[in-house]
Amino acid sequence: MTGTIVFDLDGTLALGDGPIVAYARTLAGVAGDGLLTRAEEELASFATGGSDYRDGYHAVGTVAEQAGVAADDISTAYESSRRALGTPAAPVQPPAGIAALLRDVADGTRLVLATNAPDAGVRELLLDWGIADLFTAMHFTVGKPDGLTAVIRHAQQFGPVLSIGDIAEFDLEPAAALGADTALVGATYDSSPFPATIRGRTVADLSDDIRAWAAAAASGTSPAHLTV
Repeated sequence: MTGTIVFDLDGTLALGDGPIVAYARTLAGVAGDGLLTRAEEELASFATGGSDYRDGYHAVGTVAEQAGVAADDISTAYESSRRALGTPAAPVQPPAGIAALLRDVADGTRLVLATNAPDAGVRELLLDWGIADLFTAMHFTVGKPDGLTAVIRHAQQFGPVLSIGDIAEFDLEPAAALGADTALVGATYDSSPFPATIRGRTVADLSDDIRAWAAAAASGTSPAHLTV
């Protein structure tokens, strides 16, 4: 039996608003600087738990829709922000200690990336962080929440699964519906009513719990019986 940990990307492995601000700036080029100001206000509200947005991209996209920006322009701005991922125009950083954590669990655990984002710049980013070669598989443009179901089902053929992400509806609910364990991180970790197995501000805050989960899975002990 081999456990699998499924990681989301934005807000989970890639932290920071760099790509989201780049998205907003591109949209402001269409709708004016007022959109950027409004987007920054909504991002600040989301970061403090003061809104119901799924994530920063949802916040900025909603502001753009309310400003009357055409759907094609919104899509183009999003794609532009993804191509800039990890560059000075759209900086992100990994959770503290992520390389050590993934190396510690990779010997006995399958590590899978599952993101709704396209693959533009992602592999290069993970290579820069020294973790790309630790993943068993990477899935892009997954189409969460529904698209995550197939990823989880496949992983469960090998053993127990832990799904980690910052959007309960997209990253965790499909996994929990199949009996997988879940870990909620990000801005809503302490306010979301979703009954995650474990939760914390970042993956770094959950590193001991993740190591314990992986050790239990590798030993054949049900990770669900862990008290974390």
